[in-house]
Amino acid sequence: MNLLFIADPLETFKTHKDSTYAMMVEAARRGYAISAMLAGDLVWKAEWVVGRAHPVRLTGSSPWFERGAAEWHDLASFDAVVMRTDPPFDQAYLYATWLLEMAERQGARVFNRPQALRDYNEKLAIARHPRFIAPTLVTRHAGLIREFLAEQGDIVVKPLNAMGGAMVFRLRPDDANLGAILESITQYGRETVMAQRYLPEIREGDKRILVIDGQPVPYCLARIPAEGETRGNLAAGGTGVARPLSERDWEIARALGPELKDAGLLLVGLDVIGDCLTEVNVTSPTCFQEITQQTGFNVAGMFMDALERGARGDA
Repeated sequence: MNLLFIADPLETFKTHKDSTYAMMVEAARRGYAISAMLAGDLVWKAEWVVGRAHPVRLTGSSPWFERGAAEWHDLASFDAVVMRTDPPFDQAYLYATWLLEMAERQGARVFNRPQALRDYNEKLAIARHPRFIAPTLVTRHAGLIREFLAEQGDIVVKPLNAMGGAMVFRLRPDDANLGAILESITQYGRETVMAQRYLPEIREGDKRILVIDGQPVPYCLARIPAEGETRGNLAAGGTGVARPLSERDWEIARALGPELKDAGLLLVGLDVIGDCLTEVNVTSPTCFQEITQQTGFNVAGMFMDALERGARGDA
């Protein structure tokens, strides 16, 4: 197999925990050719989408890779194109999905599918499954958020296009900074945000459940908030503890799995707090290495098996 990874600069990878790195290691173990490029190096020229990519060889030491000379490639010349650029889902990311969709029409096999990346906003996608979610409000109006807060008594507000716990606030009615926080997060009514009832089960961990080709990985990573924090995200200082999926976790993952697969989402990270689905992560889900290191389950191997089936066009 000849694989192309569209990702952030390789120099920025934290190889001890990066899931894209884990994918590359598994690909190299199987003898696959690996190339990498930035989303900004996608080009539409002469009615064709090409990418400026360079071959990558993993060294097993520091630095962890050797980069060959960059060349322009037809994306359809690769067996699979893996889109792993991190959020934010901004205008540049949107342009990349359009270019990748054009490349699909020219024969490229892109995972996750560009249309699905656009259709499944990582926060709003939970609205497709209301029976699994906590009370939720999506709005740019501070007054409506205040009403929601008065009803729920304790809420979390977050932007729709960020990751890693960035700009996530827990709010209570007596918060002295309530007005300033709402002004900041909504940009004085210009930005739409999500508000959800605060789930005290966060103390037991914000669970990341990986769904690969419609099937759940049998272990989740419970990201437990640091002392004094309400966010479990590892980027916000949370501690990751791998656990077998609970009965409710299986119920949620099995209910969503077929729909996600049909949409062209080969890899999805479901976030679950307690019994409630809080996010559907489709851009660059992580936690491969933490789950594998703590349980022995080869998450990257399960992903690569699925990628092989996708590259062959198997159902």
